[in-house]
Amino acid sequence: MKWLLRKITNGLGEVSGYLVTFGAFGLFAVALLDSSLVPMPGGADAVTILLSNARPAWWPIYAGAATLGSTAGCVILYYISRRAGRRALSRFGERKQAKVKDLIERYDVLSVLVASVLPPPFPFKLFVISAGVFRFGVLRFALAIAAGRAFRFALEGYMAARYGAQAKELFARYYPYAGGALAVAIILFVVLRNVLKNRARRTEARG
Repeated sequence: MKWLLRKITNGLGEVSGYLVTFGAFGLFAVALLDSSLVPMPGGADAVTILLSNARPAWWPIYAGAATLGSTAGCVILYYISRRAGRRALSRFGERKQAKVKDLIERYDVLSVLVASVLPPPFPFKLFVISAGVFRFGVLRFALAIAAGRAFRFALEGYMAARYGAQAKELFARYYPYAGGALAVAIILFVVLRNVLKNRARRTEARG
């Protein structure tokens, strides 16, 4: 079994290496596959850094290609999960399922947006699958994914263009803080907006 898994991983690595030769189009394909059903070694993150390091002036193009590919892959996984229903969640524990369902129902698009910017080992794909199973609005889902992925890939591309070979190490070291800070900022913004809305409604009701 280990031999078979190693063989599959090596094969996917060769596919990823081949797709890299197509530049932005290959990065789009890697991101799409990695975000849907075929986990690619290194994923879109590694390819974005590699290409942006090789051609620094093109990093916005590479970040855009990775964002579009990842969003498309997530939408594909969303529809597969929507069609499969609860069976799509069978590999996740019931406690995790219940927790993610509660977050999606309580915070709506915010939960998906925050999940899309948080670094591993945060269970991002569980949110994608759950959004499909529980029939979250597909347009709002896609926009939330695109926003979160754009932040991640843009930061990767910029760091690779500026810091070169050190970018991967720097990103691994500092992204958890940057992603966590953005997630907290998003949550605080939404909470503050809701507080101000509720206060305005109470004021209108009294008037």
